[in-house]
Amino acid sequence: VLSLARPPLPPTGPRTSLSLLRVSWIQGEGEDPCVEAVGERGGPQNPDSRARLDQSDEDFKPRIVPYYRDPNKPYKKVLRTRYIQTELGSRERLLVAVLTSRATLSTLAVAVNRTVAHHFPRLLYFTGQRGARAPAGMQVVSHGDERPAWLMSETLRHLHTHFGADYDWFFIMQDDTYVQAPRLAALAGHLSINQDLYLGRAEEFIGAGEQARYCHGGFGYLLSRSLLLRLRPHLDGCRGDILSARPDEWLGRCLIDSLGVGCVSQHQGQQYRSFELAKNRDPEKEGSSAFLSAFAVHPVSEGTLMYRLHKRFSALELERAYSEIEQLQAQIRNLTVLTPEGEAGLSWPVGLPAPFIPHSRFEVLGWDYFTEQHTFSCADGAPKCPLQGASRADVGDALETALEQLNRRYQPRLRFQKQRLLNGYRRFDPARGMEYTLDLLLECVTQRGHRRALARRVSLLRPLSRVEILPMPYVTEATRVQLVLPLLVAEAAAAPAFLEAFAANVLEPREHALLTLLLVYGPREGGRGAPDPFLGVKAAAAELERRYPGTRLAWLAVRAEAPSQVRLMDVVSKKHPVDTLFFLTTVWTRPGPEVLNRCRMNAISGWQAFFPVHFQEFNPALSPQRSPPGAPGAGPDPPSPPGADPSRGAPIAGRFDRQASAEGCFYNADYLAARARLAGELAGQEEEEALEGLEVMDVFLRFSGLHLFRAVEPGLVQKFSLRDCSPRLSEELYHRCRLSNLEGLGGRAQLAMALFEQEQANST
Repeated sequence: VLSLARPPLPPTGPRTSLSLLRVSWIQGEGEDPCVEAVGERGGPQNPDSRARLDQSDEDFKPRIVPYYRDPNKPYKKVLRTRYIQTELGSRERLLVAVLTSRATLSTLAVAVNRTVAHHFPRLLYFTGQRGARAPAGMQVVSHGDERPAWLMSETLRHLHTHFGADYDWFFIMQDDTYVQAPRLAALAGHLSINQDLYLGRAEEFIGAGEQARYCHGGFGYLLSRSLLLRLRPHLDGCRGDILSARPDEWLGRCLIDSLGVGCVSQHQGQQYRSFELAKNRDPEKEGSSAFLSAFAVHPVSEGTLMYRLHKRFSALELERAYSEIEQLQAQIRNLTVLTPEGEAGLSWPVGLPAPFIPHSRFEVLGWDYFTEQHTFSCADGAPKCPLQGASRADVGDALETALEQLNRRYQPRLRFQKQRLLNGYRRFDPARGMEYTLDLLLECVTQRGHRRALARRVSLLRPLSRVEILPMPYVTEATRVQLVLPLLVAEAAAAPAFLEAFAANVLEPREHALLTLLLVYGPREGGRGAPDPFLGVKAAAAELERRYPGTRLAWLAVRAEAPSQVRLMDVVSKKHPVDTLFFLTTVWTRPGPEVLNRCRMNAISGWQAFFPVHFQEFNPALSPQRSPPGAPGAGPDPPSPPGADPSRGAPIAGRFDRQASAEGCFYNADYLAARARLAGELAGQEEEEALEGLEVMDVFLRFSGLHLFRAVEPGLVQKFSLRDCSPRLSEELYHRCRLSNLEGLGGRAQLAMALFEQEQANST
């Protein structure tokens, strides 16, 4: 494909247009007239030119490779990586290595970590101290030898071995250096990665030429990945041949002698700017252009000076950000006048999305009413509850911001003081953030000292900030899942259907999962001479073992008068290793490969437990199928799970049952830790009573320090069934059970229609 540019037309106004015409030289399977024309004009045509054109075009043609699976070979599941960037070989941009020592690890290194660690994807600390204890939140690598050149050599070797394939740039600094992290990250983002680069503050060797320069270690320096890969084979030779008391000079001589690469302070229009801080100099009084534009400041003698530098540079960055916001808002105002909507299309605040416009009454975002002491939107459904914790701090911050903005706008003519909050309203808009409307009773003071009480309404917006990825421990999808199915006698009839679904969804695709059946007998069931209520379940399990050789379906028999989910889990937990990943399920659940993978990904040992929310179908007697859209009397449809099977006819009518928490994914070690904490805090009769009123999710919620992840799971679709709400349950569990049964009967439209038909039948 060739791009041809047509000469631009003479300018007719302030705008000049340039038209680009793209044509193809490959027009068919036969002879190419364009190739022949080129041969005629340019003389004898090269006979290989046509072959090169066809070959070049063939290289860029997509090829469809059909998938073929040999039925004679066993199925092997393909292990996919967690992130697509791992499979594509993408690399992170920047890794920062900090050289520290025994004396400064707990002081200057901690100050560096607190000021810049949150700006970089990876921050490592290297020390020659053997067995150094790492401060909280810091990753320290101990080499065991404090010789400067040896420490630098081992640091470069460690970076190459462990991170050479994961990062494009490596920044090496000392712990007595303050780095302006956003500027350094922006600098690394503007540099090309496919070249050898040694960038920093260039210093000349004593007695050497101008080309032989090294980067001063006190101000930090950047090494490209390609340069680190080339330098790795020469590290041992440089360590034996070059003697230097300074690690930065040793590295500079090694690069010059082995690769011929010297330090540069400017590359591709980007200049590495640094500032040497004088002794006893106050950062607040520094106003030179070299200081204000510096990437790194050195030397920093103590941790308090590091924090003062960080405060100064943070204030400068904040002022620059506010200035850019004002400029962008002015540009938006100027351009809005030229739009079809005019000034009416200008949203407030300028530059942020407009408020969400609901299309039906079900999409209206409600406002929460609050005062300075109470809120009238409580999590437990109470009409009024105290305003405390994060909510109280949020309201206090909104009031302070409102008063500050009023004084900034009207001073020095007027000065406002808050007397009290009359009314407060807030709502969360997913497109904008948290919106506030405050009715304030203010005391207004003029320049002459006159005072007057005023009631004014103000509107504020706390916009959504940049979305960031939270650091989470790495997990894989290769962990074996141990499914646990507690079965009561009343549920024995539904067990064969569960086993058949387990065989189709787990055993057939050879998922890495096992199943344990927990058969719960009553006090008078399954005794001597009495028929076994689980005889059909055991026969169905034996049939699956026969159909799938190598499969083992274990079952445990438990006798309990009032089975508790926690007590049943105690029995299973003792039979498995501590690293077992449990998937606690029910007889109405149909777990498949996607559900098992999400169980593996969301349950993290020592970090998080996962309790999915299943989709519960409505009572088919009340809602046999949905009404078609637009039909007479058709109300709003209840939600349906994504990926509903269209072969079943009408879409599934149901809801996500938030009241039920019978399914859960967690590790055995985490459960044992929470169970031990429960036993330590509650003893004797108090523990016995607590176990009757707790589920496994409640144990993790109250007696564990893990994150509890609760999310809807569209892959768990349960048929309609009424849960057995035992009166032995605690008041909260009994209420949740009854509420789950009532809400699972049908949608509002179906229940209203059923009541209407019943009234019509009674009236006749």
